[in-house]
Amino acid sequence: MITSGFARLGVNRLAAVLILGLCVATASPVPAAAQSHGDADALTPVEEYARQVEQFTKSAPDLGKKIEDTTKSIDEATDAATAREQIEQLRSVISDLLGQVSDNAAVAQLGAKALTHARTKLQALDHESRYKPEERQILIEERRKLLSQTEQATIELESARTEFAGLLRTLQAREDFIDELLQLRRATEAINAMHQLTSEIRAFSDKLRSLISGIRPPGV
Repeated sequence: MITSGFARLGVNRLAAVLILGLCVATASPVPAAAQSHGDADALTPVEEYARQVEQFTKSAPDLGKKIEDTTKSIDEATDAATAREQIEQLRSVISDLLGQVSDNAAVAQLGAKALTHARTKLQALDHESRYKPEERQILIEERRKLLSQTEQATIELESARTEFAGLLRTLQAREDFIDELLQLRRATEAINAMHQLTSEIRAFSDKLRSLISGIRPPGV
């Protein structure tokens, strides 16, 4: 009985040793990769800061270009010479059109020319002997229709010409007021450009503030 007890004790001790060895063998040691990963984590803030600096450096020229473009657009909007040039162009356009549609101008004479031609052709058929009587009658009827259509077209053209010329003269008489309206529009565009540039600068200020707040002395 005593011998068997010792035997059982020896077996239990052996089993305990084997289990302990198995636990030691299967335990996962801390790999070198994990250690290096910890080192990498320690460098991440520095790398992130460097990335932000790089992004800011690359995007800064875009802000410079926007400032340049906005300055140029505001200068143009507030430039008196540019304003005068715009109203002078309007005056030139009005003057050229009036020269074409005013009384006794090119458009006003179109209807008269067309009517003269239609009436001359119709009158010539009364003395035309090259056609048979029935052929001449057909041509006379068609010419009469054409004359009637020409008269109607002339009336419509004259009405349109007269109205258009009147509107051009009204526009011409209000040039000073139109000039002021154009200047108001340019001023509004300048204000909008300033608002846009303000937003751009504030956005870059936020980035710059983030960079400045990330500056730390070595080892801190």
